[in-house]
Amino acid sequence: QVQLVESGGGLVQAGGSLRLSCAASGHTFSTYTMGWFRQAPGKEREFVAAITWGGGSIYYAASSKGRFTISRDNAKNTVYLQMNSLKPEDTAVYYCAAAQFRVPTGPNEYDYWGQGTQVTVSS
Repeated sequence: QVQLVESGGGLVQAGGSLRLSCAASGHTFSTYTMGWFRQAPGKEREFVAAITWGGGSIYYAASSKGRFTISRDNAKNTVYLQMNSLKPEDTAVYYCAAAQFRVPTGPNEYDYWGQGTQVTVSS
């Protein structure tokens, strides 16, 4: 069982930056692909970025590529999402998720989810 706790959300003006963190419990963090998703009101949950268990492969959604950076520190059991040049359309609840020893192709393939952290970007 893995518990995920996101933090770092908040209110920021357009063009600003935020850094989200997701801390995982347990001793097997280094075996999990970690993903970030977001869900805006009235919209489906959408993929933002993912990083494989060793950090060797990284994936971004088209909407986040070039502005967001995903990274992980396996010694701290933490995955990060650095978000720069934020836009009002980035406003959403951001979730981290974990999938063990595979690269998921969709949210249904993740095993564990955090409770989410709110990001609000004002114009």
